[in-house]
Amino acid sequence: MKIAIVTETFLPSVDGVVTRLRHAVERFTDLGHEVMVIAPELGVTEHHGARVVGIRPVTLPFYKHRRFTLPSPNVDGIIRGFHPDVVHAAQPILLASSGAYAAHRQRIPLVASYHTHIPRYLDLYRAYRWGKRPVWWQIKRNHALADVNIATSQTMKAELAEQGIHNLHVVRRGVDTQTFHPRFASEAMRERLTQGHPEKKLLVFVGRLAAEKEIHRLRPMMERRDDVALAIVGDGPYRRELEQLFAGTSTLFPGFMEGEELASAFASADAFVFPSVTETLGLVILEGMASGLPVVAARSGPTMEQVTDGVNGLIFDSGDEASLDAALTRLGDSDLRRRIRAAARTEAEKFSWENASDDLLRYYEMAIEQHGRRHD
Repeated sequence: MKIAIVTETFLPSVDGVVTRLRHAVERFTDLGHEVMVIAPELGVTEHHGARVVGIRPVTLPFYKHRRFTLPSPNVDGIIRGFHPDVVHAAQPILLASSGAYAAHRQRIPLVASYHTHIPRYLDLYRAYRWGKRPVWWQIKRNHALADVNIATSQTMKAELAEQGIHNLHVVRRGVDTQTFHPRFASEAMRERLTQGHPEKKLLVFVGRLAAEKEIHRLRPMMERRDDVALAIVGDGPYRRELEQLFAGTSTLFPGFMEGEELASAFASADAFVFPSVTETLGLVILEGMASGLPVVAARSGPTMEQVTDGVNGLIFDSGDEASLDAALTRLGDSDLRRRIRAAARTEAEKFSWENASDDLLRYYEMAIEQHGRRHD
């Protein structure tokens, strides 16, 4: 196939969407498909044999940490010149919406995928709550163009269906179980992340430091407990506020990590803590599991699809301090911790990026077939 992927984010950016698309592109080209990625222009022109076409990005006033690309008429001509068999619009809200409309105009089969739950995020940015209804309108309008729509969890599939979005399917999650592995545990990393107190329970958070990650909810725990060290790994628009908020507690902000350093940060901890209830999936949960970590996660639909309380992780209720304390107390049970670590790793080993990417290929083929039936 000739596959055109239009996305709001791609390399060298690092997040769950980029991780999924990067592995998909690598799988597609390895299988002999021809791939072109249209993305915000950030200096990357090729990845693993796929051509990357950049469109100039801008900085939006409410999210200055990352640049986005607005809808562009150039996308239509780029897609017309490539003659793809299928267009994949990943999160069609800004740039990717141009891909969706180009496919619609040119009568090319279209797959649209939903990764970032923007309406839910707007609840957390009070000044922009007024935008929730128009954002849903835009999401529904753009996904209505697609032959196949994809969600990343059953919970999000159900919510999108409630909004009237049709032809919905769920793509499997994936993780690189070689990159994330318990063998990367390091006493030196543990010493670093606990700031010289390796005897403490080391909780690690990994992700973009933004309001929607709800990291601030961990602050009362750090006030109450002197047996816990917290490492908040990553960077983002909320970092300075978080550093001020957690000042005076056993919390370290080591900044952005990748590769073996990140794998070691995961594997050297006692648990991965995940306080967000706004994620459409949370691929980072699976990275924690692959590292052999118990995941201590706030209860939400997408999280419960990955974490079974007491089996491969521990669940607490967001905003309920007693619930979080109870989870941390259970983490102190060495037998339970050992069982959860083994079960978490076993769970992660079920999910490869090859299988997740092959799911996408099947949905592309389904879109081509359905498009053909609609236009015969």
